[in-house]
Amino acid sequence: MTDPKTQTETEQAESGSEPTLAGVEGNSAEAAQDPVAELEAALVAAEQKALAFQDAMLRMQAEMENLRKRMARDLERSRRLALVQLMIDLVPVRDSLERGLEAADLAGTVEALREGKLMTMKMLCKVMADHGLEEIDPRGAAFNPEFHEAISMLPSDEAPADTVLEVVQKGYRLHERLIRPARVVVSRGPERD
Repeated sequence: MTDPKTQTETEQAESGSEPTLAGVEGNSAEAAQDPVAELEAALVAAEQKALAFQDAMLRMQAEMENLRKRMARDLERSRRLALVQLMIDLVPVRDSLERGLEAADLAGTVEALREGKLMTMKMLCKVMADHGLEEIDPRGAAFNPEFHEAISMLPSDEAPADTVLEVVQKGYRLHERLIRPARVVVSRGPERD
């Protein structure tokens, strides 16, 4: 009796084929499939990560849009509140002007009308100053093109060149922002013969 293991080895030797190791071939097939499986798993993981990032980005865009809308609403609300305060402060000035007109209709004296106008002007100036409005009256100061608009130049023996001789229209600034430049007449310096 021949050993079956020896018989298989003998048959293989006669046929000229080498013995195969089924385990080795299986390992190499698994090894060949492993990188593909690993790559597929990595691809799935990357796709899931990309979806998560896309979702996070969409949420962030929605949050930014909501923040932009909220800021616009808050800005509009602030603007309205500022206007409300300004109107509250201007209503007494209007009342004073109306009383002045009524006094004029009742044939008040010129002095009474002037006094009423002066009081109204003081009230208006106070309201404007309380809200940050600054008057620009540069008479005698050096000409500054950032705050002054020269409407003409005149020769002057008393004032050096580029000095404001006369203010035709006062200028105004509100919280360091120029609202209207002062319109001025500027010295050209002494006239030369």
